[in-house]
Amino acid sequence: MNCEVFKLKELDVEQFEIQDVLQCILHSIMFHRALGLIYPKNVDSELFEITYMQCSDFVIERKVDEKITQFIDKVKKHPNQKHQICVSFYESKNKQTSWFTKNVERCYWEHWYINLSVAHNPKADSGKSHHSKVVNLEEGAPNEREVRHSGLESSLREVLLQIINFVNEKKDHIPSIENLEGTSFPFEITISRFCFWDGTAQENAPAWQSTMLG
Repeated sequence: MNCEVFKLKELDVEQFEIQDVLQCILHSIMFHRALGLIYPKNVDSELFEITYMQCSDFVIERKVDEKITQFIDKVKKHPNQKHQICVSFYESKNKQTSWFTKNVERCYWEHWYINLSVAHNPKADSGKSHHSKVVNLEEGAPNEREVRHSGLESSLREVLLQIINFVNEKKDHIPSIENLEGTSFPFEITISRFCFWDGTAQENAPAWQSTMLG
């Protein structure tokens, strides 16, 4: 089976921005891989002037939130590093291992790599409002953090456009949906033990974890 690999643009973020950024990206990917009848929901970002789509599926929302929480916990233990999270879609197929037994084999057909370079700024974390798009600019140069925040918002928009372009350009690898049930193709979200950048593994990255939805 042909497996497509999509590497999204690297984003420079501070720790307090991770949750909003990953919610936007992960839910956008899941929305474009939704199956059948769904009830799309417009969601306004808390930190950015961006609106993205969710599938209005409790299971997907819970899995995404759990993985983001795990990712943030790992980032706190390894600050000021590059981190990678991956969304993978797969098919489950029975593989005959002997005359009497079969194993279920996962055949991956798509990987989405999300790359974040995380800078830790405790003062920014403590000054963040969870219900406001206004960034605390009291620290540093008068407009320095405002410019950085604006640049991140622009880059996040580019990533969302990347997702749309990849989805529209690459379709031949998507498996048949005749026998699939639920809102989404089977997927897993993983945080790599090593983050791969330009083919080089970064040490001291978060331990490998996965969240699966069958």
